[in-house]
Amino acid sequence: MEEVARGRGPNVVDDDVEIRLADVRSAETLPPALEGVDELVIALAFPGLPVEQPKKGYTFEEVDAAGTERLVAAARQAGATKVVYISGAGAGHEAERHWFRAKARAEDAVRSSSLGWTIIRPTWVFGPGDVSLNRFLGFARALPFVPLTNFGGQRLAPVFVRDVAALAADSLERDTAREQTFEIGGPETMTMREILHRAMAVTGRRKVLLPAPAPVVKVAAWPMRFLPDPPLSPDAVDFVNQPATVDVAPLLAAMPRTLTTLEDGLGTYLGPAQTSVRIDDGAAEEAGALP
Repeated sequence: MEEVARGRGPNVVDDDVEIRLADVRSAETLPPALEGVDELVIALAFPGLPVEQPKKGYTFEEVDAAGTERLVAAARQAGATKVVYISGAGAGHEAERHWFRAKARAEDAVRSSSLGWTIIRPTWVFGPGDVSLNRFLGFARALPFVPLTNFGGQRLAPVFVRDVAALAADSLERDTAREQTFEIGGPETMTMREILHRAMAVTGRRKVLLPAPAPVVKVAAWPMRFLPDPPLSPDAVDFVNQPATVDVAPLLAAMPRTLTTLEDGLGTYLGPAQTSVRIDDGAAEEAGALP
């Protein structure tokens, strides 16, 4: 884990940042990691996200839901005073998808923690080391075409990871963020197909998008569940195909800021002169030191 955080990808951690390793699936590992911590930002992801591996404990219920519950309890015991939880747009107890229900359970733990809390619900986060948009760009590098499920029709408002991070940092400092739930997305709403066309334009590549019906892709993904590290699953296809748009007006009224466009965000780390950027499915571990 320390090698991942220190030496890989464009988001290299500075040497003066202390790294403490822990696993939110194991409550006993959390107190040492939280010793002396006053403020906590929770941004959990499991390796291979969104492909779950129940035998390894890599599931939304075990990591997002139960993991957040364990982490909040340990933070409270350690004497922390504030917590910011990175949830997801669409979180809710009555949501159709189980990953949104897991996020809602985690939100409950944060709200009932007795800590000063803020919940942030981002849409589709992109940036260096992400395993969503960068996965498609990896296809553009390696293949003569880019596979596209659901015909690329889902509407998204992609949000730059630095905008989410800035909001999390501001939420720890500003009273206007206390006990608030903010939804955040990018300033543009577009289809997945449009996103990929724009992203490839930034990288200077032109590749054909090869669409396929979602049911066909899910049938093809079904046997992959039995591989040691499955690259795809039927649920993961649904995860990729879900729309993600929000109303950012309440956020901007309470916490004024300028949100980054897709091209401007991509331009900070991609481009014709930077096409050697690493596309690594293991980068989900870089998003947070826990688990």
